[in-house]
Amino acid sequence: MVDAMFGHPRLAAIYDPLDPDRGDLDAYLAMAEEFGARSVLDVGCGTGVFALLLAGRGITVTGIDPARASVDVARGKPGAERVRWLDGDAGDLPPMRIDLVTMTGNVAQAITDPRAWRRTLRGAYEALRPGGRLVFETRDPARRVWEEWAGWTRETTYRITDIPGVGRVETWAELTDVSLPLVSFRGTHVFAADGKVLTSESTLRFRERTEVERDLREHGLVVEDVRDAPDRPGGEFVFVARRDVDHRAEVRGPLGSRRARVTPEQAGPPVHGGDRRVEGPRR
Repeated sequence: MVDAMFGHPRLAAIYDPLDPDRGDLDAYLAMAEEFGARSVLDVGCGTGVFALLLAGRGITVTGIDPARASVDVARGKPGAERVRWLDGDAGDLPPMRIDLVTMTGNVAQAITDPRAWRRTLRGAYEALRPGGRLVFETRDPARRVWEEWAGWTRETTYRITDIPGVGRVETWAELTDVSLPLVSFRGTHVFAADGKVLTSESTLRFRERTEVERDLREHGLVVEDVRDAPDRPGGEFVFVARRDVDHRAEVRGPLGSRRARVTPEQAGPPVHGGDRRVEGPRR
């Protein structure tokens, strides 16, 4: 299921004004340049902030997200005609050969279902050209950031934002459950114009570094590097994985046995996307 923050038209429309600082994307722009990427697939593109930054640099970009309301926001932005927008997840991609696949912000962690996670890695592998790279970030569970989030209450996170064309919007966030490796929270939005109250329930999955490395290997992706996130030093893993040039089309299991291609019915629910960096306070 898609979180209401990304899937509800009224919430998707105010996503960017509520989280305008996307300095976290600078590292991804730098990596696209570092790797000489001329084509990029942005999985979980949300409202298209990163995709449009890439397109502005002359890169051929495809953005995909199952949250139709967010993609509709992206389609309405200046320069949107330079990006190929797709509704769906990484398992719904048409044939392509891409230099770089990205999952920015919380996209990777928002894929909580193991079957959906495998579906995403398989889709990324198949979209990449041989030697192409997948880049994404995930928080280090050892930092136990949910202990900081335990202090999220209406009183500690409350803010009012005046949004042009919308009016005043009150927001706050609350941690609702910690059942590791899953951590859940709720965002509340109150529209002063008509008193409408909308909530969004979100869950993130915290994966150990060894778990992610194993999953990448099993899907034919070679871990080239595990970097630090410049805006959250010591708090995240930024994985850089390369499509193995010699890897066969079928994905191998942990003991080397061939695993049959997964059908849509076996693959699980669609990947929840959205380029949201932090659910609630940014720090």
